[in-house]
Amino acid sequence: MSAEHTYKFNVSMSCGGCSGAVNRVLGKLDGVKSYDVSLDTQTATVVAAPDLTYETVLQTIKKTGKKVNSGEADGEVKSVDVAQE
Repeated sequence: MSAEHTYKFNVSMSCGGCSGAVNRVLGKLDGVKSYDVSLDTQTATVVAAPDLTYETVLQTIKKTGKKVNSGEADGEVKSVDVAQE
């Protein structure tokens, strides 16, 4: 059995509506076990099932229109550039 993943993102959020949008999309994403979106620290931390990829979570957050400044997967810094589909 694979272990779950922890993904962390630094997301530009200026208000409660911004963090609310990120909260909403993460709440609907299959494979998200838990998440914490903080307006104060400008971060979104996601605990994900083994089959939920970093790229999927990143694309989901980006769909809100918020700028993702940095990200890491299981403690390893990752790119926040997404290949356009």
